[in-house]
Amino acid sequence: MTKVRGIVGSDRSDDGREEVALSPVGRETLQDRVYAQLRHSLINGMFDAGDVLRIVDLAERLQTSTMPVREALGRLVSEKALESLPNRSVRVPLITRSRLDDLARARILIEGRMVSLALPHLTRDDLSVLKQANLDCDAAFEEHGRDIGQVTSALNQRFHFHLYSVGRSPVLLSIVESLWLQSGAIIRQAAQIHDAQGGLAATDHHWALIAALEAGDEAAALQSLTNDISRSFNLIRGRLDTQETAEVRYG
Repeated sequence: MTKVRGIVGSDRSDDGREEVALSPVGRETLQDRVYAQLRHSLINGMFDAGDVLRIVDLAERLQTSTMPVREALGRLVSEKALESLPNRSVRVPLITRSRLDDLARARILIEGRMVSLALPHLTRDDLSVLKQANLDCDAAFEEHGRDIGQVTSALNQRFHFHLYSVGRSPVLLSIVESLWLQSGAIIRQAAQIHDAQGGLAATDHHWALIAALEAGDEAAALQSLTNDISRSFNLIRGRLDTQETAEVRYG
């Protein structure tokens, strides 16, 4: 059967029937893998605010050339996860009060909407996943003497993103991912402050959220989520208040 090229993305056979033209499936590029690894590190709070990321250093650590690292960093700058410096390096954005307030407001708004969308679709299996993630996180916190930051961060992410995925909104879910990408260093610093000060267990608000979801209480679920998100941001606000007071007193 002879084919002649028709509209873009299709072929037309000699009997007039239109056939969809398939393109070869591309393999994941090295740049994609570098980007995914750096993105994972940022979203899980493995960098501090203000950390400068130099292309040559990252290429050496990732055992790759500088080109995929440069391209991956460019993508992360465009996503507001990193910011460019005049010397061509990039850094994790500094934590300012305005940035803190803006991210907290956006996360509460968007993630709250995801909880509302998820609530009518939650199953017993979904609730079991949420409970197990919380149990695993509680168990990790009880293991002293080792670095559990990466473990608890991954469990926290599993908890939230499983819940949000039930809401069936890929568009909103991608926005949540972007907000988490920008919040990684904030959550890291908040965890350090919490470890030093003590206070409520990190999973307390999660358990309250689960209870509200089981009861079908949307208002209580949204309040628990707001409390959960706000805690990290409030810890850093408290630190900023202390620093500003000290600057005024001794400045």
